Amino acid sequence: MKSISTLALATALSLPLAFTLPAAAQTTAPAAAVSMSGMNHAGGMSHSAEMAEGEIRKVSKDTGKLTIKHGPIKSMDMPPMTMVFTAKDPAMLDKVAVGDKVRFAVADEGGKMLVTDIQLAK
Repeated sequence: MKSISTLALATALSLPLAFTLPAAAQTTAPAAAVSMSGMNHAGGMSHSAEMAEGEIRKVSKDTGKLTIKHGPIKSMDMPPMTMVFTAKDPAMLDKVAVGDKVRFAVADEGGKMLVTDIQLAK
C-alpha cells in the first residue's frame, strides 16, 4: 500500500513538470537564437544593422574620426546629439565632407564607438 501512495505522489508531482518543460524549451530556444544573431565575430553585440541619420560636422583624417550631429540611434538607446566617432575603415573618411547628410551604422567595440558603414543620404 505504501508503494502505491509513493507512486501516486511521484506521478502527481511530476505531471506539471511534463507540461512546463516543453513550453519553457519553446520560449527560450527562439530567444537564444535571436540574441545570437546579433553577435559579431568578436563575441560582442553588433549594432550595425540599423542605420542612423546625421550630418557630418568635421572630418579628421589624421585621427580617423568623424564628428556627426545625429538623430536617435535606437539600437544603442542613444538620443540625438553631436559626437565624435572613429571610422572602422579610414577609407570611409574620403566618402564624406562637412555638411553632408549621411546614414551610418555604429558599433560599440570595447567601449569605442565605431562607424562601421556610412552612406550619403538620398
